[in-house]
Amino acid sequence: MARVLIVGAGVTGSLCAALLRRQTSGPLYLAVWDKAEDSGGRMTTASSPHNPQCTADLGAQYVTCTPHYAKKHQRFYDELLAYGVLRPLTSPIEGMVMKEGDCNFVAPQGISSIIKHYLKESGAEVYFRHRVTQINLRNDKWEVSKQTGSPEQFDLIVLTMPVPQILQLQGDITNLISECQRQQLEAVSYSSRYALGLFYEAGTNIDVPWAGQYITSNPCIRFISIDNKKRNIESSEIGPSLVIHTTVPFGITYLEHSIEDVQELIFQQLENILPGLPQPIATKCQKWRHSQVTNAAANCPGQMTLHHKPFLACGGDGFTQSNFDGCITSALCVLEALKNYI
Repeated sequence: MARVLIVGAGVTGSLCAALLRRQTSGPLYLAVWDKAEDSGGRMTTASSPHNPQCTADLGAQYVTCTPHYAKKHQRFYDELLAYGVLRPLTSPIEGMVMKEGDCNFVAPQGISSIIKHYLKESGAEVYFRHRVTQINLRNDKWEVSKQTGSPEQFDLIVLTMPVPQILQLQGDITNLISECQRQQLEAVSYSSRYALGLFYEAGTNIDVPWAGQYITSNPCIRFISIDNKKRNIESSEIGPSLVIHTTVPFGITYLEHSIEDVQELIFQQLENILPGLPQPIATKCQKWRHSQVTNAAANCPGQMTLHHKPFLACGGDGFTQSNFDGCITSALCVLEALKNYI
């Protein structure tokens, strides 16, 4: 039985797992490892420690589908709409730039429910707090070391984490990346920002006419969402949640500052935009060091194969673009590259 490891439980990794399971007729051991404590990657949904039903999307806020991808990736959208994972965005988002023919979707159960759907479909064994440190070649197999626990062996590996994290891996993989590939990978760049989730008690009223708002006049805050209102799931039993995304210049300036200091700065600016906001009962501040790809890998659309036998490839938005369709494109390219090796 082939043993396959996918590193990264974000959109690309989870979709690779689901597609691989659907397209493989024989027996297959499929594992997904992620260094975080839950799935989602940059499509993560945080929960209030006081009520797990009170949630906030700290990464992607909604999915935008252009007419081109509505056709090209129709089966993916149809599936997620049929399962109720996605629904059309109907709540008012002030300042949103809409292009003709674009459709926007929200995930009522939180944006990470997209990833959870694909992981469930894949039947993969999913392991969290598994940070890969080394990849070595051993007797035509891959030996993968993680921060804790024993190394494990696999026949195929797909790496879907941000490109700088791929370049940090130790072991034989450092010699398997050609000079040309290394230059392509080192040229991949990302923007950085912070996200702050605020969780409130049931019955709290946040009196604004919008569900989301793009801010253009603040050096710190770029976007605010009343998250349950955005997803159209307001309930008297569950408190509202608020999500704040910072601007990229703010994210870059304060990238190495403490989370506590950054959170305090965001609160100060938030008071200027929404004065008199009630006190939240819990907060969650998330640093997105690798937020959105600003420069994708050149001349390797969708994926980069680092080794053929045994197979090792990397994929993700670093090889396409930072949106749902970019991740679908990458997953399909990875599947096309590895189909002859499974």
